[in-house]
Amino acid sequence: MSDHSQFSLLKARRFLPFFLTQAMGAFNDNAFRNAMVVLVGFHMGLDESAVGFYSNIAPALFILPFFLFSASAGQIAEKFEKARTIRYIKIFEIAAMLLAAVGFYLHSIPLLLSVLFLMGLHSTMFGPIKYAILPQSLRNDELVGGNALVETGTSLAILIGLTIGGSLMEVSPYGETLASLMLIGVSVFGYLSSRAIPIAPATAPQLRFNWNVFSETWRALGFVRKNRTVFLSVLGISWFWFFGGVFTAQLPNYTKLFLGGTGQVETLVLTLFSIGVGAGSLLCERLSGHKVEIGLVPFGSIGLTLFGLDVYFAHPERSLLHDLNAWSFLAAPGSWRLALDFTLIGVFAGFYIVPLFALVQSRAEKSELSRVIAGNNIINALFIVASAVAGILAQKFGLSIPQLFLGTAILNALVAIYIYTLVPEFLMRFLSWILVSTLYRIQPEGLENIPEEGPALLVCNHVSFMDALIVGGLVRRPVRFVMYYKIFNIPLLSFIFRTARAIPIASSKEDPAMLTRAMDEIDAALAAGDLVCIFPEGALTGDGQIQPFRSGLERILARRPVPVVPLALRGLWGSIFSRRDSALGRSRLPRRFRARIGLAAGLPIAAEQANAAMLEQQVRDLRGTNA
Repeated sequence: MSDHSQFSLLKARRFLPFFLTQAMGAFNDNAFRNAMVVLVGFHMGLDESAVGFYSNIAPALFILPFFLFSASAGQIAEKFEKARTIRYIKIFEIAAMLLAAVGFYLHSIPLLLSVLFLMGLHSTMFGPIKYAILPQSLRNDELVGGNALVETGTSLAILIGLTIGGSLMEVSPYGETLASLMLIGVSVFGYLSSRAIPIAPATAPQLRFNWNVFSETWRALGFVRKNRTVFLSVLGISWFWFFGGVFTAQLPNYTKLFLGGTGQVETLVLTLFSIGVGAGSLLCERLSGHKVEIGLVPFGSIGLTLFGLDVYFAHPERSLLHDLNAWSFLAAPGSWRLALDFTLIGVFAGFYIVPLFALVQSRAEKSELSRVIAGNNIINALFIVASAVAGILAQKFGLSIPQLFLGTAILNALVAIYIYTLVPEFLMRFLSWILVSTLYRIQPEGLENIPEEGPALLVCNHVSFMDALIVGGLVRRPVRFVMYYKIFNIPLLSFIFRTARAIPIASSKEDPAMLTRAMDEIDAALAAGDLVCIFPEGALTGDGQIQPFRSGLERILARRPVPVVPLALRGLWGSIFSRRDSALGRSRLPRRFRARIGLAAGLPIAAEQANAAMLEQQVRDLRGTNA
């Protein structure tokens, strides 16, 4: 696994043109919507009821294409080459922006609402390609960084689009002209950047296109449900849209009534949230070590709940101040606490959403990924509608906006607990990530040698009680560990090992029945295409040196010939979790806190060539002198 920065992708042709294209599309979506809101709400002389009607119908028109055409968009993304499809979508966007210019000039609300529907269709068609093209363009160790940059770029493009779209429309008497020129110019730039996107071949060119929207929509949802982890990840993503939808929909009235602010304060809060999302998204790569680390998802959900709760406690009552601009708001008592809350909600939203998208991309079938994303978009749209309904019901039952935020934050905690109960892997990875990241600084080497799919046997030296957590935390695929039953039963760690479906084992002298069960379970796991990791020394080292490998691994390979990948842990001897202290009769005290350790992987070895002595030497060579 190479040590690289996610920002290096911005210099790569396989990423930069796509990044610019999708950012320009997100910018135009939001710039047009806000320009239309300002025009209809403030410059056409409509009464309050008319403005309210158009304000309510506009979001519905934008989201309607997601219900109608997401399934078809998924089919198109699978069947045709993606770069060319993106160019067609960008040409469609240019045409829509030309119609928008006519609508602005004529002050035609029906035409502008039609364009809004077309821009919803534009986003619907682009969505499945947006996330399906990344695994084709990026290496696996770049996937988290690529998603982080896309989320950051999208978040900032939305913010800048909203700000510029509304601001240009306020420039009298040239607002309509300036907004039109900007929208057309950005759409043309998006098309030009799309022409530089490298070819991304169709993943299912033989797919028979289904024109029945209803049956194909149900089929797209079936692709999502096919893999349980993917399905629950999609539900997690959709829940984020519900959570964010509740907060953003109430923001105008919240800033006016409870913060005493003007539109500047609303823009400030959106800016802080967007900056937070960008920062959290970019930090994901650093915290996860270039891999899909789903342990960040519970971390993100905890932050969303805590700072969502604090928004309520920071300002539960209506403000006695009025018409504060951004600077006046920041000077008011308690404002910095709220500013920090909204920023950190954004940061933890980044921790939450980026690994979920990367997990869907890595776990879904490559030939079905676009249709999985299409199904994800349909479910997202349902949750966005549900967030609007929740706001309406809260108002009907007399809940204040801070009370609605409080209820949403509490509900977020309950939803998180429910999802992590259904898929304990999330919580298990969170606990292992916290433990390992707190105690060590890890340098991986050669982990790209571990097969991306199919069965393989990993063999590793055994230095400490943390070995399985370290290996499991660094290897991108889920690993089934075979471990001595007394280690398997260590409190707290036992939950992690059971959740990871580790296989407890004992010697033939201690428990021959357990040994037989373990060998059968190892064989079944390999037959199912899993990665299985064993520690062939049979026990933790007592002196820091690698002990002779036992012949049990040869029995495993004789029964199920699979590739073998040697692994070597470096630098763990002497840590609190090794046997060094107990062997020397010293107390187990924390030593070498945040120590630098390493995990190295060698090239796969065919089962026919592998034996205990040869693999022992391979592991010795990989470890070197750093015990």
